[in-house]
Amino acid sequence: MSASRAFRVTRPEVAGYNDATMTDAALVRAARDGDSAAFTALVQRHGRVCLRYATRMLGNQEDAEDVTQEAFVRAYGALDRFDGSVAFRTWLMTILINRCRTALSRRRVLEARMDRDADVHTLAIVDGRDRDVALRDAIERALERLDAAQREAFLLKHVEQLSYEEMATVTGVGVSALKMRVQRACERLQGLLREAHDA
Repeated sequence: MSASRAFRVTRPEVAGYNDATMTDAALVRAARDGDSAAFTALVQRHGRVCLRYATRMLGNQEDAEDVTQEAFVRAYGALDRFDGSVAFRTWLMTILINRCRTALSRRRVLEARMDRDADVHTLAIVDGRDRDVALRDAIERALERLDAAQREAFLLKHVEQLSYEEMATVTGVGVSALKMRVQRACERLQGLLREAHDA
C-alpha cells in the first residue's frame, strides 16, 4: 500500500476497534499480541496529525507521506520498547520528529550537492477552511523562512498544541529553550507578515 493511500483511510472502525471505546494503550497491547488490526486503528487515529505535522515541517506532501509511513513502520517495530511512561501519541511524535529531522538533513546534503535553491517547496499551512488565500500564502512563505528548530517548536506548540513538557519529551530540548524558540518564532513570523503586508 502506498503512503498516500495508507494515510487517507477514514473509516472510524477497524475490525471492531472503535475510537470511542479503545484507549491507545489497549490498542498497543493488542498489537503487541499480534493483532495487526489494532495497529491499523492506531495509524487511523494518529495518521492525519502526523501527516499534517510532517507536511508543515518538510513543505512537501510526498516527502511527508514517506516520513509518516516510515515513522509508523518504526513505531510498529519498536512496540515492545514502548513502556507507557508517556502517551502513545507523545512517543510516536518523538519518532516522527526524528524522521523529519533526518529527512531535512538529507535534503540539505542533496541540495548542496545539486547546488539548488532551498526554497522550492510549497507548504500546506492553513486548513482549507481559511478563505483568505493571500493571508494563507503569506503565512506559508513566512513559515518557510523560519529556521528548522523555530519552525518545529512553533508547529508543536501552536498547531499540534503540545504542552512545553510534551514538547521537551518529543524533541529532547529543555522547556526554557523551547519557550525561547517559540517566542522567537512568533516574533519572526510577525515581522515577516508585516513585511509582506507593507510590500
